[in-house]
Amino acid sequence: MKLSDFDFELPEDLIATRPARPRSSARLLVAEGAAIHDSCVRDLGDWLRPGDRLVLNDTAVIPARLSGARRRTGPEGETSARIEVTLLEPGREGDWAALVKPLKKLRVGEAVQFAAGLEAELLAKDEGQARLRFNLEGEAFDSALAEAGAMPLPPYIAARRAADEQDKTDYQTVWARAPGAVAAPTASLHFDEALLKDLHARGIAFSHVTLHVGAGTFLPVKVEDVTTHRMHAEWGEVSEKAAAEIAATKAAGGRVIPVGTTALRLIESAARESGAIAPWRGETDIFIYPGFDFRVSDALMTNFHLPRSTLLMLVSALMGQARIRAIYDHALEQRYRFFSYGDASLLIPG
Repeated sequence: MKLSDFDFELPEDLIATRPARPRSSARLLVAEGAAIHDSCVRDLGDWLRPGDRLVLNDTAVIPARLSGARRRTGPEGETSARIEVTLLEPGREGDWAALVKPLKKLRVGEAVQFAAGLEAELLAKDEGQARLRFNLEGEAFDSALAEAGAMPLPPYIAARRAADEQDKTDYQTVWARAPGAVAAPTASLHFDEALLKDLHARGIAFSHVTLHVGAGTFLPVKVEDVTTHRMHAEWGEVSEKAAAEIAATKAAGGRVIPVGTTALRLIESAARESGAIAPWRGETDIFIYPGFDFRVSDALMTNFHLPRSTLLMLVSALMGQARIRAIYDHALEQRYRFFSYGDASLLIPG
């Protein structure tokens, strides 16, 4: 299975840099078996059945991009250097893995000062990454980070414009609860209160799980034989309540439909050991590519993904490679908007 099998040409003008407003006005491509339909997210309920269950990732994106200064006193007086920090993931001892630019201008033991009284000390450098310890923790850290930080927009958006205050709302789901992600579960960004109310009235159920999406979600696949690719690990949890709800839906003949690849990867991780959904907590590096045996997910709502990416491999595993090629050809022909702020698809295998 070659990396080139998951490539396609994407016109740059189809890369969305702002979301649809209102959220549920985004377009929705529905692929049901061999058929492809053009719809709208606000009409999602038309494609679902009473008794279906949507699985929602309730992680909250933190404003993980920080701009600060390193100050150093030497024989020539005080000098300073501008330092940009992108937080990647928290460590077990309260420290953070981070990208620091330029890392060469910061020595171990030196500190970077940010706005809102936030300060970070460099503990170590390792393979181009840094490990930082902040001077604040708990609610004080969260409050200062909210003031000093910017949302960590995906590289393909950040290359076109800087993050702004609007992104702090746009790049967060309406049900975000558990801070810890540095990338959004973007299929969930299409939901607003009006859509949730409509789905509930139609008999659609919801379960919340948590997967803290890491910056590794944007890492390219660098091996030609995709089966040898190593996935980054992300922390997640399926509670007893969520596992019981999902199991009950399966037993009653309803469909379990994760909203986003993060929710799908998590519930499939929780079913690896026993073959059925179970409470689960820990780090998952599950890699889903064609040939994967889905044990929980009956369908998937997701955005349109990068060429040559692990997420494109995931949807190819669900629908089949030839089917996904036809779906993406249709999306390109009909000028659907791609990636994090783009349009959505509902993928229902035949």
